[in-house]
Amino acid sequence: MKNTYDFDEIVQRRGTNCVKWDDCAEGVLPLWVADMDFKAAPPICEALERRLAHGVFGYAVVPDAYYDAVINWFGRRYGWQIQREEIIYTSGVIPAIAAILKAVTMPGEKVLIQSPVYNCFFSNIYNSGTLVADNPLVEQGDTYVIDFEDFEQKVSDPKVTAFLLCNPHNPAGRVWTKDELMRMGDLCMKHHVTIISDEIHCELMMPGTSFTPFATVSERFLQNCVICNSPTKNFNIAGLQIANIIVPNADLRRRIDRAININEVCDVNPFGIDALIAAYNECEDWLTQLNAYLFDNYCALRRRFEEALPQMGVKKLEGTYLVWMDVRSIQRSSDDIATYLTERHRVRVNPGSMYGTDGFLRINIACPRAQLMQGVERIIEGLRELSES
Repeated sequence: MKNTYDFDEIVQRRGTNCVKWDDCAEGVLPLWVADMDFKAAPPICEALERRLAHGVFGYAVVPDAYYDAVINWFGRRYGWQIQREEIIYTSGVIPAIAAILKAVTMPGEKVLIQSPVYNCFFSNIYNSGTLVADNPLVEQGDTYVIDFEDFEQKVSDPKVTAFLLCNPHNPAGRVWTKDELMRMGDLCMKHHVTIISDEIHCELMMPGTSFTPFATVSERFLQNCVICNSPTKNFNIAGLQIANIIVPNADLRRRIDRAININEVCDVNPFGIDALIAAYNECEDWLTQLNAYLFDNYCALRRRFEEALPQMGVKKLEGTYLVWMDVRSIQRSSDDIATYLTERHRVRVNPGSMYGTDGFLRINIACPRAQLMQGVERIIEGLRELSES
């Protein structure tokens, strides 16, 4: 496919009230928080320009075209037949999970996770008054697998009433196979545990990997699952605050809809509505080229680290644009390492401790390749110094 989008373009984000750049000191390269440094696809920008030209930005009604865009996108790409009444729109996946946990769990119960995992899972669980039950992922070479014996032991605890699944998995980079999803779903059904699947990175797939929405794994699971998705990560529109909860079970849907309203995250802004419609209706080609560019970024990063720091392994990336790197050979905490890299080498990454597993770094590769490789060289220089100290 001919590359028709310029992902090498350097877009100046510093000074634009941008978390990724403006939360870093001048001169620091940000390879941390999960948004991309690429311009959104042209159809999205054009849709927003049309909305801006109207000049009035009052409360918005979500139109039929919004529901049609969601239904057609997931039906076309995954054969997932979503019904309109199953869709609850909201301002973001994290507010959605917060409300869902309040709807399906009681304070004092436990929510199962699989560490290392997205840091907001921990805060969402604690803020709902529930407790963390952890089924740690198991390293297998340059990737991770699920310890199903431990999974069943944890999920059989009567206090575990929900399982918060991350698919694709952030930060481990796994995209769970249909067989893995089936096994997890069967065990949750057996022990009456509701599955909440965070699928926000679902379109960010590396070559040879395909994504399976949890709701398509088995008809048996439809009444026991809640799916959270959004175009925000995949199309770099996170600041527009738009997401959807898909709930096939009518009783669960009623409870979640009530929680969404109680927690006042039931309204969305007009720009988010129009951006979603444009993304799902007009931006598939942009997404395909984005994924190819991200994969080339990953390959370039991995080659360079293998040359310079072979003792520090980079995990296989199946999905997302977040690379998980093993720095345990340095024998210092990941917080110390990340702080050293920021202060001494002017590059910011996330410490593994944020995700419940020390000794790793998370690196965001969703930026122009020249910028990424400049950051990689800074990381290499800093890790070498730490290794020799």
